[in-house]
Amino acid sequence: MTWWQDFENEAPEFAARVRARFESAKHCTLATLRKDGSPRISGTEVGFSGGDLRLGSMPGSLKALDLRRDPRLALHGPMSDMPEENPSAYPGDVKIAGIAHELGDPAQLTESHFFRIEITEVVLVRVAETNDHLVIESWHPGRGHETRTRR
Repeated sequence: MTWWQDFENEAPEFAARVRARFESAKHCTLATLRKDGSPRISGTEVGFSGGDLRLGSMPGSLKALDLRRDPRLALHGPMSDMPEENPSAYPGDVKIAGIAHELGDPAQLTESHFFRIEITEVVLVRVAETNDHLVIESWHPGRGHETRTRR
């Protein structure tokens, strides 16, 4: 299993930029899978605690029930508009794929659901300083940090 701290240890500069994007605003988008396998997107808040990436939800929320049934998820960081006059000034579009591990005893749940996120993929897409192509950075356990471009 690979946790946020493992990612930070292996790619500290990249992890710092990804974390800054997630911390740039309060609300992110979470994708889960419904019972029938179709996708569900929900607003959520994420936090970093003790080397972990975590998220929470209200008791009995559909996204929490989705994660209990199938813990695979995708997180999309906060969005802001790209500056039209200088697209390369935009710090990037950030995404994390992973697996949710519920914290605590679900049978004792009365307040909220809390999940620790096992990291399976991290992606940051930004516009190059030359403003003429995209720079796609990714990190995967066992493969490390990779950078590619797309015109």
